Formats: sequence, C-alpha cells, structure tokens
Amino acid sequence: MSNLKTLQTGHVGLNVTDPDRSAAFYRAVFGFEVVAEGNEANRRFVFLGRDGRLLVTLWQQSEGEFPVDRPGLHHLSFQVETIDEVKAAEQVLRGLDARFGYEGVVPHGEHGTSGGIFFTDPDGIRLEIYAPSGADPADAPTAGAPTCGFF
Repeated sequence: MSNLKTLQTGHVGLNVTDPDRSAAFYRAVFGFEVVAEGNEANRRFVFLGRDGRLLVTLWQQSEGEFPVDRPGLHHLSFQVETIDEVKAAEQVLRGLDARFGYEGVVPHGEHGTSGGIFFTDPDGIRLEIYAPSGADPADAPTAGAPTCGFF
C-alpha cells in the first residue's frame, strides 16, 4: 500500500517538432497561457498553463509524427463542464484544420451520456475534450467498446 496521502495529475510533457506551432495550437484550443519558455538552440521548450497552474509542457525533442502503434501515450483528455464548451472547441479546431477521429460530438459508449470530440494536435498526438453529460443524442461510433479507446 502506498503512503501517498494526496495524489493528482501534475503536468503532461509532450515532445513536439515545432514548439511555436504547437504552443499556438494549444493556446487557441485550450486557452492556455505561456508560463515559461526556453529558446536555446537544441533546448527549446514552452510551459503552458491556466489560472497559475502548469498543465502542459512542450519539448522540441522529436521529428516526424506521433506513432500510435507503439507503447506509450494513448491520448490526452481534457474535461469541460458542458457540451456547449465541447462544441465551441470543435469550431476552433475546424478553423485550425485539425484532424478528427470521429465526426462531431460523440458519446463515450453505447447509451452513454458523457462524450466529446477526438482529434490530433499538429504532431499527431491524440487528444480529447469531453463533458460528463449531454452527448447522448448522438450514436456511439464504436459498438461494444469505449469510444476514446479506438480513434
């Protein structure tokens, strides 16, 4: 048994190919602010957060596109309060020509009420924005399995 009294997710660090491009994307979609950045050659990074809390760090340490067929991060999910917020984010993403895993807001599973949108960032990292309720008018795109597991 662990002796950890409290535990919550801190920040998530992502390898990206272009910190400026990725920071602009994450700022537009999630309303993040730049908390800190480093511009030394071969050591570029951007720290992003909201309300004084560090949430995502971007590190320029990669080339190509995120490989979804290898062990590691499956997707990064962000919860909002309402489906209307999810739909507003979807419009921002459409303006950025983001790639979507499914068309529009979809529930997390058959007969589910929670759900959201599934998309990729400029480096192909899979992301999700969801709300705990309000997605039930749509049909789940994946029968017999969680929507967020197979996009």
